Amino acid sequence: MKTPWPFPRVVAHRGGGSLAPENTLAAMQCGLAHGFRAVEFDVMLAQDGVPILMHDEQFGRTVAGSGAVATTSSSVLTTMDAGSWFGATFAGELVPTYQQVIRFCDQHGIWMNVEIKPTRGAEQATGAAVAAMTQAMLAAGQATPLLSSFSFEALLAAKAVAPELPRGWLVEHIPAGWEAGLRALDATALHVDQNSLTAGQVAAVKAGGWGLFCYTVNSVERARDLLSWGVDGFCTDRIDLIDAGFA
Repeated sequence: MKTPWPFPRVVAHRGGGSLAPENTLAAMQCGLAHGFRAVEFDVMLAQDGVPILMHDEQFGRTVAGSGAVATTSSSVLTTMDAGSWFGATFAGELVPTYQQVIRFCDQHGIWMNVEIKPTRGAEQATGAAVAAMTQAMLAAGQATPLLSSFSFEALLAAKAVAPELPRGWLVEHIPAGWEAGLRALDATALHVDQNSLTAGQVAAVKAGGWGLFCYTVNSVERARDLLSWGVDGFCTDRIDLIDAGFA
């Protein structure tokens, strides 16, 4: 990326960080209430190909019971309680569709870092579907979202469908050949686990002309260190400690 970082620098992880049930509209509302107009969240495909917000392939953590996203229709998923696990206050908070969240974010002027989270075997289909819906629903004047994924295949599919949407390649550790990977994706940024990152790696990525985004930064001290190294932005669970204007 040859221009300055064009996106928000501090992003609420999964909507509301540690203050609300992840990947729900309540989480988006929580982030907004704390002054965040930039959110990160995860998108998977239901059995019928409808993009919904969910992090885990299997039920049991954020929604009760047994089963899997890939074998459950969106009509069923969107009736499932995704809030009770977090606390009684959020009981009855439902699994939202990606379409619902796009509309919410557009209505409130919220920028989106959309993590494409494919279930096994659905990498290309998920990347293509998320890119297509993002492109189709992006309102005039709405800030262009950033699509990110750990799945190289999903990002390639997103690139094929909507090449104009910026892409970030998610990695836990910066791999050998990372520069070639970013070029193949025509990526805007590399997204890295902050725990594995060094100042030297930051300098190398920035020298190559790419943006560098980190997950998940939950202490003020670490956030300051990363920004001093030249990291462009990060997501945080601690939206109660690190405010939207921190950077």
